[in-house]
Amino acid sequence: MSVAIEMGLSMGPGEEPARLDLEELLATRLLVQGNSGSGKSHLLRRLLEQSAGSVQQVVIDPEGDFVTLAEAFGHVVVDGAHGEADLQAIAARVRAHRVSVVLTLESLDMEAQMRAAAAFLGGLFEAERTHWHPALIVVDEAQIFAPAAAGDVSDEARKASLGAMTNLMCRGRKRGLAGIIATQRLAKLAKNVAAEATNFLMGRTFLDIDMARAADLLGLDRRGAERFRDLSRGEFVALGPALSRRPLALRIGPVSTSARSGSPKLVPLPAPADADLRALILTRSAEEGGASWAAAPRTPPVPRATPADLMRELSAYRPEPVEAPEPMSEAEIRAGLDTVLRGIAADPDAAGQPVAVVYQDFLVRCRMRGLDGETLTLASFRRRLGVARAGLDGADPIPAEADGRWDAAQSAAAALPDEVQGLFLMLAKAALAGEPCPGDEALARAIGSRSPGRARRLLAYVETRGTIVCRTDYRGNRVIALPVLQCETAPGDPKAPLPGASPAEAPEMPGLFAAE
Repeated sequence: MSVAIEMGLSMGPGEEPARLDLEELLATRLLVQGNSGSGKSHLLRRLLEQSAGSVQQVVIDPEGDFVTLAEAFGHVVVDGAHGEADLQAIAARVRAHRVSVVLTLESLDMEAQMRAAAAFLGGLFEAERTHWHPALIVVDEAQIFAPAAAGDVSDEARKASLGAMTNLMCRGRKRGLAGIIATQRLAKLAKNVAAEATNFLMGRTFLDIDMARAADLLGLDRRGAERFRDLSRGEFVALGPALSRRPLALRIGPVSTSARSGSPKLVPLPAPADADLRALILTRSAEEGGASWAAAPRTPPVPRATPADLMRELSAYRPEPVEAPEPMSEAEIRAGLDTVLRGIAADPDAAGQPVAVVYQDFLVRCRMRGLDGETLTLASFRRRLGVARAGLDGADPIPAEADGRWDAAQSAAAALPDEVQGLFLMLAKAALAGEPCPGDEALARAIGSRSPGRARRLLAYVETRGTIVCRTDYRGNRVIALPVLQCETAPGDPKAPLPGASPAEAPEMPGLFAAE
């Protein structure tokens, strides 16, 4: 089924309606270009209003202009001040529930805007395959998030934002994401992002380099490029399979909502009053206390110290003796390392990070506590981290009637790669205790990931090693048998949510390093 939305009227003879094929737009991408004040935001608002009832919409809004869509069309406004991990989770839920949202970034500086947009777009892109529903992803002021050259922001933020925009425009189509980007200047936009667009709407442009590039994209000659200077506000030249097979000049139609900020209008200046203007602006009002500001007293300048003075001060300095701290006992060291590791296992920002990076964080935290974290090698740390994330420790968490089979479970886990040892021990604990099989989210937490899909892949890998056997009962619940222990878990829902207690909130257990 083809859904056509009316963008406005053509500027040719007859002023026929200019329509945009929404189905074709979802299969391609759209680039909107025009100088400030040319009507780009008005065009995007018209497109969003006309298609609001037909397709899910996600708007990356750096200026907060599109939040007014919420009241009229039910968009949910998301503040970009959330943490990056929270934004990724929100984006995944947006795709799962097919909610139209506006991500407003107006409260953030430019670097924070780039990080927030990268996290949110990454969450949309990394969604589960079952949630790959069609969605329009509108990015206003795209040159902020996909700059052609490095600016005043850090390389890390620029690379993350540019990578997310590249994924949206290059690989988003297969995931149902149709990128719609708007920019003031094509020269400011990364070429590998702009080059993926198939549909174009070019507005008023004055610089020669931008006119030449716009004319090249539309297939116009040098004379045709001059027409971009003559376009009025809200007038664009369209080309693309979703718009027109030949360059078509059109005038964007009206919108029902308005931005919170508009173009500045000239208003008459207030007439000067008879009162002294200086006193009027320098005297506090009644709400401010009624007193006048007093001129701040000038402090005499501090004389500059000469190099000779600095050398004398340095030579005369004698540091106060510092008492050496009392050496900690072995039990205190283990307890300290145990606390540090539990804190890392409970830190949501550590999930998904490479183990080597988490290990460096572990060493820094240990130094802050006066501990020697290097007593735990990287290989040992990898094993202990997996066990901690699984909510277990080196002690036997199984009742005495388990006949010592927990030792056999630990031996079987030692033969597996470090990455899946914690996952296997979690399954062994559930099987020996007769508990339901853990869900995908619990297994993902045990391997330090936020992706249930990755947990399922590692579970299949462990099964290929012959260590476990997975089956599904008639109710769709998962049961995992462990041949080495001659037992199996109770049926459990793979989609079960995480248990309420995190590893940091788990009951007191013996130290994680007791068996090292």
